[in-house]
Amino acid sequence: METTSGTAEPVSRELVSVAHALSLPAESYGNDPDIEMAWAMKAMQHAEVYYKLISSVDPQYLKLTKVDDQIYSEFRENFEKLRIDVLDPEELKSESAKEKWRPFCLKFDGIVEDFNYGTLLRLDCSQGYTEENTIFAPRIQFFAIEIARNREGYNKAVYISVHDKEEEKECNHEGEKADSGRAEEKGANRGEKVKTNEGEEKEKEANKEINKSSETAM
Repeated sequence: METTSGTAEPVSRELVSVAHALSLPAESYGNDPDIEMAWAMKAMQHAEVYYKLISSVDPQYLKLTKVDDQIYSEFRENFEKLRIDVLDPEELKSESAKEKWRPFCLKFDGIVEDFNYGTLLRLDCSQGYTEENTIFAPRIQFFAIEIARNREGYNKAVYISVHDKEEEKECNHEGEKADSGRAEEKGANRGEKVKTNEGEEKEKEANKEINKSSETAM
């Protein structure tokens, strides 16, 4: 974040401090509640945007960075057997895992903007960003896993689930409209039947009057 110059009002030190903190991994935050809250809000906004994206577009065709191919290639070269549909937190957060991830992440310093920015990552890719299904991860780790999930078809479960629900709602709505139409048609038919019965009764009464008149004339 840059400070303004000239007649523009300078950016406060507090905002600069928060902006700097938001560019750091989650482990760097310590126990400062204000910084943690600011970071959490920004991370959640990013998560919401990403989830809407994979819900509305087939994830297979998404491009998250300018270097997706490089990230995916490096990721699968270094983590060939890592299961990504349902992540094991130990594969990301244990000391041995961190040692393996560190050189991978540092390869993208200067290539991916804010490569170590704190980001929310889903454990089970078929589910959303719930408290139980979310962990903190550096941005490049998020990109590596989500690019792989998109390319290997795992994130399609979200896309299909959302569209199935939308189709179900649409079918239910069409069904309600059809039911309403049938009810209106039945009502109209009942009205016609009532009118027909009333006409028949009037015709009978008229015939009776004609018969009475004929008998009187005779």
